[in-house]
Amino acid sequence: MSDVFTPETRSRVMAAIKGKDTKEELCVRRFLFRQGLRFRVNDRRLPGKPDIVLPKYRTVVFLNGCFWHGHGCSHFRMPQTNRTFWEEKIRRNKARDEKNVARLLSMGYRVIVVWECELKGKRNQEATLNGLLNEIWDVQSGS
Repeated sequence: MSDVFTPETRSRVMAAIKGKDTKEELCVRRFLFRQGLRFRVNDRRLPGKPDIVLPKYRTVVFLNGCFWHGHGCSHFRMPQTNRTFWEEKIRRNKARDEKNVARLLSMGYRVIVVWECELKGKRNQEATLNGLLNEIWDVQSGS
């Protein structure tokens, strides 16, 4: 199966994909800030440069795109063109994620992963954000 775009158009499309300050990241950060939580963003001092670091709670949050991190949901579909490249790329991304999570855990951090698909749809988004907040606050109560 061939790509629906020319190589030049595909290159422009892929180059336009944001790595930071995505719609999902901004949504989660605004929510946490409104709840009174203060955090750092993309802290380079920590493995994996977590999207959100809550120092008071020794918690980090990764906001993972379903495609780039190979999530098994309906939003993930392996490209039909250049399949070997994409399989290897996503495999490496998943291995890197596991390594970073293990390093953060060994440093005493709690790691929370929020998937892009969990923020789709208003009801789903509300449930995910409230669940995230409860998980963060659970640290303080000693659970």
